Amino acid sequence: MKTIKSNKKAYFDYEILQEFTAGIMLTGPEIKSVRTGNLNLKGAYISVEKGDAFLKNMHISAYPFANVTDYDPLRQRQLLLNKKELNKINNELNNQGVTVIPLEIGLVGKYAKLKIAIARGKKKHDKRETIKSREQKRTLDRLVKSFR
Repeated sequence: MKTIKSNKKAYFDYEILQEFTAGIMLTGPEIKSVRTGNLNLKGAYISVEKGDAFLKNMHISAYPFANVTDYDPLRQRQLLLNKKELNKINNELNNQGVTVIPLEIGLVGKYAKLKIAIARGKKKHDKRETIKSREQKRTLDRLVKSFR
């Protein structure tokens, strides 16, 4: 999958439990806008309603050359998943403190695919530990590089 945009903040704010790849239903001008990278995954989430998964709050800017007057950039978009995957996601959503978030969007051939994850929110001390371990890794890499 050729990645177009990724949700970098998701890896910092959430503990990723399980990942899935889903297709996404887009209109013609939306897919053209996605290919140019005019989208934002920040604050987006997935909800399961009546046996279907929907992506909500993902902003896809209007394609500038499209002749569409009443375009809603934040409309909910349906995700294409197997029944088995939908059931697994729905069962996990019943657990306390678990949510489904988009991680990245990319292209596979001519189709847009969305990598989604079942995730649990990190606490403040967990985020501090992540920052601390990242800083330690950087200093260790610098020391190793200076000795070479």
